[in-house]
Amino acid sequence: MKVLVINCGSSSLKYQLLDMDNEAVLAKGLAERIGIEGSVVKHEPTGKDKVIFKQPMKTHKEALDIIMKALVDPTCGVMKSLDEIDAIGHRTVHGAETFASSVLINDKVIKEMEKCSELAPLHNPANLIGIYACRELLPTVPMVGVFDTAYHQTMPPKAYIYPLDYKMYEKYRIRKYGFHGTSHRFVALEAAKLMKQSIGNLKLITCHLGNGASIAAIRYGKVIDTSMGFTPLAGLEMGTRCGDIDPAIVIFLQKKGYSLEEVERLMNKESGVLGISGVSSDFRDVEKAAAEGNDRAQLALNIFRYRVQTTVGSYVAALNGVDGIVFTAGLGENSESDRAMICKNFTYLGLQLDEEKNSQRGEAMIVSTETSKVTVMVIPTNEELMIARDTVELVTK
Repeated sequence: MKVLVINCGSSSLKYQLLDMDNEAVLAKGLAERIGIEGSVVKHEPTGKDKVIFKQPMKTHKEALDIIMKALVDPTCGVMKSLDEIDAIGHRTVHGAETFASSVLINDKVIKEMEKCSELAPLHNPANLIGIYACRELLPTVPMVGVFDTAYHQTMPPKAYIYPLDYKMYEKYRIRKYGFHGTSHRFVALEAAKLMKQSIGNLKLITCHLGNGASIAAIRYGKVIDTSMGFTPLAGLEMGTRCGDIDPAIVIFLQKKGYSLEEVERLMNKESGVLGISGVSSDFRDVEKAAAEGNDRAQLALNIFRYRVQTTVGSYVAALNGVDGIVFTAGLGENSESDRAMICKNFTYLGLQLDEEKNSQRGEAMIVSTETSKVTVMVIPTNEELMIARDTVELVTK
């Protein structure tokens, strides 16, 4: 069964074509600058040279049309016909309280997604554009929506209700939703395999650490808390996002003359590791600057590591113990120094990191010692594969 996975942004479209008989990636790529001058599609067929198509793409439908032609091209294609695509899986960001799991996309689902767009104005409209484009080009192919928020819908009210006037929840559905759910679910399931146990018996803390970062507490396969909140701005310090701050800072800045738009830009685009270091939003650049003696770069790293530590520590309390801690995403998978610095404060749990194993990268592995009372794992995330698995499951039902 061949599944096309689509991830639409406002001016971009990522894709992967997978053969789900063996979960192999047949091709992947990215369409960039859709609707902007200089638009391009970078197409990477497995086992063949990467191909770049530079041509105007005013809409996502035009971008998708180029991608479809590339997939069946005699030279760079991986299929003889588009009829070989059995299903399409869409990464969809916000499902609010409506979607607690992945769903087959129909008119009713689309209407509900449109309602959720108020909660994710940058993401849901773009996701819907991808769905509309696929409907036009491949009208008979079944589609599945996989929501970033869905996995977190098992949180209890004590974790997701904010201590505002309850009317704010009743009227506007202001609550913690959490994001990166597809990634957290994938690595949690893979962690259970690595530990050779049922996920139904495990207490796990999954750390998705990258330019965007979040942590989830998972008890017996179900999320009980997560660090992102009503929006992806909450929680940890991130590449350009501030994470948790005193909300009165927003009021204070407005009284100082900042507009709402300026405050929003400050918190989302000019804060976090970039704002503290003054160097970059890329952790690699900041780590290099810190190693060269840049104090602000070191401070940015210290804040990030401290916030990860305190969040993990609070989730140990929420879970009443922890069996495994998982590191994933760009930083979590590749930075041995960050993993080491974060884990050093958990020796009281009996956690022992194996330095040699922790220095390796590129594959799912246990990086704690055999005698460690907490299993520490590095697991490369694969949201596309998770989306494809859900798509197969729902379509074959």
